[in-house]
Amino acid sequence: MGDPPTSPGRPATAREIAAAVRSGRRSARSVVDKYLEAIAAGDGDIGAFNLVTAARARARAGEIDAAVAAGKDPGPLAGVPVALKDNLCTRGVATTCSSRILEGWEPPYDATVVERLQQAGAVALGKTNMDEFAMGSSTENSAFGPTRNPCNPHRVPGGSSGGSAAAVAAGFSPVALGSDTGGSIRQPAALCGVVGVKPTYGLVSRYGLVAFASSLDQIGPLTTTVADAAAVLDAISGPDPRDSTSIDEPQPPVSATLDGGVEGLRVGVLTELNGDGIAPDVAARVRVAVEALQSAGARVGEASVPASVYGLSAYYLIAPAEASSNLARYDGVRYGLRVEGPSTAAMNIATRSAGFGDEVKRRIIIGTYALSAGYYDAYYGKAQRVRTLIINDFASAWERFDLLVSPTSPTTAFALGERTADPMAMYMSDVCTVPVNLTGQAAMSVPFGIGDDGLPIGVQILAPALGEPTMFRAAAVLEASRR
Repeated sequence: MGDPPTSPGRPATAREIAAAVRSGRRSARSVVDKYLEAIAAGDGDIGAFNLVTAARARARAGEIDAAVAAGKDPGPLAGVPVALKDNLCTRGVATTCSSRILEGWEPPYDATVVERLQQAGAVALGKTNMDEFAMGSSTENSAFGPTRNPCNPHRVPGGSSGGSAAAVAAGFSPVALGSDTGGSIRQPAALCGVVGVKPTYGLVSRYGLVAFASSLDQIGPLTTTVADAAAVLDAISGPDPRDSTSIDEPQPPVSATLDGGVEGLRVGVLTELNGDGIAPDVAARVRVAVEALQSAGARVGEASVPASVYGLSAYYLIAPAEASSNLARYDGVRYGLRVEGPSTAAMNIATRSAGFGDEVKRRIIIGTYALSAGYYDAYYGKAQRVRTLIINDFASAWERFDLLVSPTSPTTAFALGERTADPMAMYMSDVCTVPVNLTGQAAMSVPFGIGDDGLPIGVQILAPALGEPTMFRAAAVLEASRR
């Protein structure tokens, strides 16, 4: 599948940039300078970046230009700027997870995805803002302050990868990476009007991703086009011996399947995620998307995954439980912030009290309680059993359908501050996205029109494990149908 025709005012796609740099028609340095100028001019109003690594980016662009001049191929993403979520370890660059507790920490190594982007010729521009330790749905839980939605600066960009989504939507970078534990790539992608992909668990290495909930976390791309998302996913996916959960076998590139269409595919409209709680304008756009797939040759029917209605409840026990274990390492001794105290225990308490924000503390407390003696079976154990029910119900759905469709977010972007005092209202932002994290399957959000308030709406496409090639075929059809 090719990129959309170039038109005045439309930024170049990542694939267009790479082709121009590889052929020598553009220099990587000129590309990087253009995006750095855009960040300098506009990010003061948006707050997408925690840190811009301009000198490193320019030096890296110089290396790519030198390789092109020497007749070498720098890679499929040659000269493409990329914004990195601030929970992806980058050697010698502050990696904070938007938390005070990691103040001043510079990893001594790169995450696997950072290495693979480098090998593909991409250029990292800096680290993007996020909800602290990826815990949130609005990018308001950050020690650096909130990120604003480029489509309306009075609205949230979604979360927790809101900085990455905003960077792409604002034209600060053609590509960004985020992490998705309960929808943290797809929900901000929908609210900002960009493409966001949550790959199959294990398709992309988690090595170097600062852990939130290890059985749920996945890394994926945010881009302006489906083809760009496919190109980036092809670059970062694949086996990694440093990640014990990495899928051992290499998978075929999804970029090669984009022109396959949806003729004959069985597409299910997911009943439980298309009913109560979904805003009417969002539901209407999902119906139009389903009609577009049907017009392109898909066979459409109603699909049911009954246990998915319990997904949010199970998720908000499992994720905090894993977080309470993963975040125990931040004790004032080994990493980042240290607040002195009269004893080791007092120092630990003072450091964690000062270093963690309210939402992180809330989830640590919930998770520790759910894992505690006497409550483990009633809460964490039961949540895991519900997770198994959801997996089994999806397995039944996949016997009848190749893909499923739902809204990505129940609403368009909500106002800054609207849900910060009501954790349950904030958690409901994830109701359409968390089931797929619990099952480990693939899903992506494709922008598909605007709501009654003029803000973007995303349609979610769900696929079985390693169903990315089919998922991207449907995404390409939806993208083409909305032009």
